[in-house]
Amino acid sequence: MTYDPNFKYDVAAQPGGEQIKVCFSCGTCTAGCPVTDVDERYSPRRIIRQILLGQREAVLSSEMLWYCETCYACSAYCPQNVKFGDVMRALREMAVAEGYWKPEFLERIRNVDRLAHSLRLDLVRAALASRDQATPASLANAVDDIAGRIAGAEV
Repeated sequence: MTYDPNFKYDVAAQPGGEQIKVCFSCGTCTAGCPVTDVDERYSPRRIIRQILLGQREAVLSSEMLWYCETCYACSAYCPQNVKFGDVMRALREMAVAEGYWKPEFLERIRNVDRLAHSLRLDLVRAALASRDQATPASLANAVDDIAGRIAGAEV
């Protein structure tokens, strides 16, 4: 494994990447991250440590780069208010610019992000609209409508 002592500075020079300067790698981001509930291999703290240790290739080539949902739950717990989602966006841009991932892949991920945020908002709206008379059937209909949108979406 090669080490790049300038990697953390390169990340900090990116829009959103400057957040890395105030992180002291306490790990509360990982404790608050919903992705870690689904895949225990994912760890914002580990990614930050790899950045600080200069593990450029390991970070930029990792599929873990794409697991972040940019939901900012990590930021709600962070004592330094680091916006880890912004750091991840910067890392994704760097990974594409440095040839670790194709630009088309980044665009597909952006489309998935937009769709996911839109679908979540629709689910919340459906739940709020029917909160007083919510039935399993009404929520199932909302989910079916959203599933239809997913099936027809371009990602």
